[in-house]
Parts: sequence; structure tokens; C-alpha cells
Amino acid sequence: MSPEEFKKLVHSRRSVRIFSAKPVPENVVNECLNLALLAPNSSNLQPWEFHWVRSNEKKEQLIKACLSQPAASTAAELIVCVARTATWRKNAKKMLEILESQSDKVPKTAIDYYRKIVPFAYTQGYFNIFGWIKRILVFLIGFKTPVPRNPVSRNDMVTWASKTCALAAENLMLAIHAHGFDTCPMEGFDARRIHKILNLPSDSHTVMVVAVGEKAPEGVYGPRIRFERELFIKEV
Repeated sequence: MSPEEFKKLVHSRRSVRIFSAKPVPENVVNECLNLALLAPNSSNLQPWEFHWVRSNEKKEQLIKACLSQPAASTAAELIVCVARTATWRKNAKKMLEILESQSDKVPKTAIDYYRKIVPFAYTQGYFNIFGWIKRILVFLIGFKTPVPRNPVSRNDMVTWASKTCALAAENLMLAIHAHGFDTCPMEGFDARRIHKILNLPSDSHTVMVVAVGEKAPEGVYGPRIRFERELFIKEV
């Protein structure tokens, strides 16, 4: 892919508020979801889930949970992007199994990372007790040397998983646009109702709901507005 092609893809992607009635082929959605899973993620622990809502009953409930906004009610498909803060244990175990099966090709430091560093980094303990212990430890160690200071709380874990989930959501949206369709990432929703509709575990955090479909003629509300580059890009 040339830089110009990628530039064209990024510039032409817009958040679409109204979609046409054209369906999105199932194979397109599946391929784009597969591409979402190729996004970079912390320690390859993949703390994400993508709930493609196929049931008409659940879709109607989800539209209401998204405040019945036009992007939700006119979308051909709705995908709920969920960050998980508790799946790191089983995914770390999967990584260990894979690495140990290739032990002659994998450095011992990589195996030790998943055996020792990952449990230390992500375990918070009951009532966040271990998180508080880590907070004190990194505070003291930080006087002498740089040290990772997060995650040391439930909120830190939500932030950690949400960052990874958002990276994958961007992959998803760009992939859908590359296939000739459009998206709208929605943050206006009732998270509690979404948890109930999807029967999500308690460690789940809904990052966004992505509406998918073909842009209607009136689907984009206006020109893209971005503020001055100097406000956001800093050279130090």
C-alpha cells in the first residue's frame, strides 16, 4: 500500500450519522473484525471483545441503549467494542503455552516475562490491596530509577484495556471504509443497559459502539473541522 493510498483512506473516512438501507455483506464484516484483531496491544494480552449484534431483538434494544440516535437506528450493523480487565490471566496462560511449545526458539526472558512480570504488573488483589502495595513500591523505586507506575488500581486497568480496545476499533473502522462502507463510533449510550443486553461479565467496560453501513447522501453533517496543528503537535 502506498502512502498516498493510505492518506486517501484516512482523509475520506468520516463519522456517518445516517446510513442508507444497503446491507453490508457478512464476509466483509467478518474480514474487518479479523483485521481489528491484528491491532497492537499491551503484552499481546488482547483484552478486547467485539460483540457483533445479529439478533433483531437485541439490535432494537441496543439502538434504544444508544439513545436511538440516527447513526444507531439506520446502521446496517452494530458492533460493541468491549475492554476486559480480567481476561489477562487466561490470555497470559495461552501465551505461555505457545512460547513453551517453542522453547528452543524463544528467549528465556520472554517466558519469564509471562510467568513473573505479567502477574506482578496486572494483579491488583482483593479490594486493590496488592495495587496499593505496588503503588508504594514504585513510588520508592522511582526515586532512583525510571519504573512503570501503572496499573495499580481498577481504574488503571480499565484505562489499560480501553487503550488497546480503541486501537483495534480504529483498525475496524479503517478496514470497513477500505471495503467501501462507513462507520460511526458512538460514545453516547447507556453502558448499564448494554451490559444487560449483552450479558457482559463484571470486568467489562464498553468503550464504544461502532455503527456500520453505507453512507446516505445526507449522512455526513458538515465538513470536517480540526483546530490548528500547533495546539496538538509539540516538538520538544
